[in-house]
Amino acid sequence: MTRKYIIWLAGAALCSACQTQPKAPGALQPVVITEQVVHDTDDPAIWINPADTLQSLIIGTDKDSDGALYAFDLNGKIVRKTARLQRPNNVDIAYGLLLGGQRVDVAVVTERETNKLRVFRLPGLEAIDNGGIPVFEGEAERAPMGVALYTRPADTAIFAIVGRKSGPVNNYLWQYRLQDDGQGHVTGALVRKFGQYSGKKEIEAIAVDNALGYVYCSDETVGIRKYNANPDDTAAAGLALFGTTGFASDHEGISIYPLTDSTGYILVSNQQANTFMVFPREGAAGNPHQHTLLAEVPVSTVESDGSEVTPVALGPRFPKGMLVAMSNGKVFHYYSWSDMEAKIRQQLP
Repeated sequence: MTRKYIIWLAGAALCSACQTQPKAPGALQPVVITEQVVHDTDDPAIWINPADTLQSLIIGTDKDSDGALYAFDLNGKIVRKTARLQRPNNVDIAYGLLLGGQRVDVAVVTERETNKLRVFRLPGLEAIDNGGIPVFEGEAERAPMGVALYTRPADTAIFAIVGRKSGPVNNYLWQYRLQDDGQGHVTGALVRKFGQYSGKKEIEAIAVDNALGYVYCSDETVGIRKYNANPDDTAAAGLALFGTTGFASDHEGISIYPLTDSTGYILVSNQQANTFMVFPREGAAGNPHQHTLLAEVPVSTVESDGSEVTPVALGPRFPKGMLVAMSNGKVFHYYSWSDMEAKIRQQLP
């Protein structure tokens, strides 16, 4: 099991602002609510410390013109943050990027107001991008929002798949290979344009399943689109469009919980309903691209945008891993996967 499928964290006191948030009857309760950021949380990612998993970090965005990227410990405490970022939107993590002859772990975040990707070394959040990587160059509609990182198993090359606030019906997503510029900084080379867009709202949430080689994105108010993640794939059409019914409005954060190398769950935030919709990662018998709804789990998060999940055990409170979800109130919620799994199993045949 790869370290990409990582963490959801351990417990601290609830912040007073979050304790007043409404909770639906039977809603899943978080074990931890983080300290508040300054402006507006949007998207989390999880970094697993290879030396000590209990020293792992949640990396999350504070989405504002005077925003930043934050690191939280497993108790939800803020342990560090970057210098000012201009509306950082979504973030993802990759392990083992070759830089200066060494393998480093990185967090990549979209900086919407500068039309750039920003890259930070983990765990210290040091900028290693020489000011940022421009994206969607030459386009009238550039403002980057979603990002997911794909590590190709064949050669461990790392790619950033980037979405934007608005864009064309075709080639809405652009894919960049991240690599060393020869001077110790990360640069990005455009390798592919792909992906359909309904034009109805936007595509923000993007998630990659490294083990199976798929990328998923939420076409808000429409459904979840599925493609091959390898940029060598030349197919113009997507592999699937699912989750087209049952959502209150926006399809948001996507996270993937593996049960085995090929099975598990795809979780998608049903934002306005304050629930997570659960689909089979492996698809249906005879059709790996048929993802039929398995369960809908109410949660205590309010209008969750971004989310992430891991099966890695993180102490006695998280024996099967964690789910982290952004919530209104400038915070992130940490859930025990054991609790989430119990809710899912109650709805399975």
